[in-house]
Amino acid sequence: MSNQELVKILYEMAVLLEIKEVAFKPQAYERAAYSIESFGEDVAEIYKKGGLKALEDIPGVGQGIAERIEEYIKTGRIADYEKLKKEFPVDISGLMEIEGVGPKMVKKLYQELGIKNASELEMAAKAGKLEKLEGLGEKSEERILKSISFLRQSQGRFVLGFILPTVRKIVDSLRALPEVKRAEFAGSIRRMQETVGDLDILVISNKPSKVMDFFMKMPEVQEIIAKGQTKTSVRLNIGMDADVRVLPPESFGAALQYFTGDKYHNIALREIAIKKGYKLNEYGLFKGEKLIAGKTEEEIYKKLGMELMEPELRTNHGEIEAALTGKLPKLIGYDDLKGDLQVQTDWTDGENSIKEMAEAAKKQGLEYILITDHTKSLAMTGGLDEKKLMKQMVEIDKVQKQVSGIKILKGSEVNINKDGTLDIDEETLAKLDVVGAAVHSNFNMPEADMTARIIRAMENPNVDILFHPTGRIIKRREPYKLDMDKVIKAAKRTKTVLEIDAFPDRLDLKDEHARKAVGDGVKLAIDSDAHSAGHFKFLEFGIAQARRGWAEKKDVINTRPWEEMLRSLK
Repeated sequence: MSNQELVKILYEMAVLLEIKEVAFKPQAYERAAYSIESFGEDVAEIYKKGGLKALEDIPGVGQGIAERIEEYIKTGRIADYEKLKKEFPVDISGLMEIEGVGPKMVKKLYQELGIKNASELEMAAKAGKLEKLEGLGEKSEERILKSISFLRQSQGRFVLGFILPTVRKIVDSLRALPEVKRAEFAGSIRRMQETVGDLDILVISNKPSKVMDFFMKMPEVQEIIAKGQTKTSVRLNIGMDADVRVLPPESFGAALQYFTGDKYHNIALREIAIKKGYKLNEYGLFKGEKLIAGKTEEEIYKKLGMELMEPELRTNHGEIEAALTGKLPKLIGYDDLKGDLQVQTDWTDGENSIKEMAEAAKKQGLEYILITDHTKSLAMTGGLDEKKLMKQMVEIDKVQKQVSGIKILKGSEVNINKDGTLDIDEETLAKLDVVGAAVHSNFNMPEADMTARIIRAMENPNVDILFHPTGRIIKRREPYKLDMDKVIKAAKRTKTVLEIDAFPDRLDLKDEHARKAVGDGVKLAIDSDAHSAGHFKFLEFGIAQARRGWAEKKDVINTRPWEEMLRSLK
């Protein structure tokens, strides 16, 4: 059992209970799923160590849900879930991925048109059948077809932040074998790409057959595709294919380099090797038949006249030229953040209190957080109006006296109205330490109008940071149409910070936009967008995004102590 399998079932139970219009339970199951999704530890291991009581200690998991998790761990099934699925034999996850499709629509589609999955929905939309349903029309059909097409493009890709815990667990299990001297994952996962296709694991061992036997029997393995003496391919239970290769020590660095760089990086590197009279492949760098480098990546790059570049850069976007001329950036480090400037609490749609979020951030090693609950026009989150914001500021002062070792700053995630104004008055905004602004509605505006809307908000003297600038949700929602060159220029002119939202399926800014911003001297903030005490660990993925955007420590405002960070704002 993996956390991801359990999360999928709990989310589906939440939706099915909502379809049945059961009170309170859907929110409880959704909260539990949300909590486990962001939880660092394996739920089955927690149960093994502490039983039912340990499950109840997981945030958001009460006794009833803990009992169902226990049932799943013991039997591989949840009877209540299977009963609900019989009533509604629908591909909940597949349909809910489609933008605009919620529980009520799933129910309506099934009961009125017999639609069970995305393919059937696509056929119905193309045939104009959705127009007949109350509350839907031609525009709804167009939006659904566009969303299905977008989802199809990203099929077979996995959001890095959601699968990395499983990947690390597999690699750590291999490292623990006495027969294994070294094990590393490579490929797009080592480059920390926002989405990844498969898993490559490289191993040094003098007993490859034992490694292969162990790998094939791992609980994360669903199906064996092929087994060889030094390479085994499997399908993992998260749906991803994985290969393990056992290599001799003298070739390990060459293989790590070969399986880490993307195709274009590796082609460019091989061309350089040829020009220098060498041959480069996954076994090493050769002069004729003689192996001259291969034990480490560093010696290969050095022989080719380059500095060693970080894995995140290896995409043939200028890193090779920079490495040849000694001009590689000194990338921001994974331990360089001192604060988190987007944190939600239970005052709106967050799971935990201000105090609980502060304590969790402190445990994560942060020195400060900014509380940024949503504002009033985002009614579905219970957004705060001016009066509630003032009340929250008083509450933050109270909590600050109860928590030592971390600074709690007062902020807000203010909604940008359609015309670029904000939904909170200037007098209240001026009282906050830091103001973040974001678009949460009217996503389908023409590019020129959306760009003007955002730039007007950035021109507000109280707006310090533009949160998740393009509004995308990876594999679920495309970015809104936006002229990012104009937004970056406006950020420089108005001294507005651009955020990299580190939540795994946001990672917004994209790396290419982050690099443009850094090149233009625009400052960045890397924030978790935490809605739960377990979400601060997502900062790692925002840092990876910044690294792929060539950002250095000096480019990111929350690498500074909080007083210095505040002084850097407009």
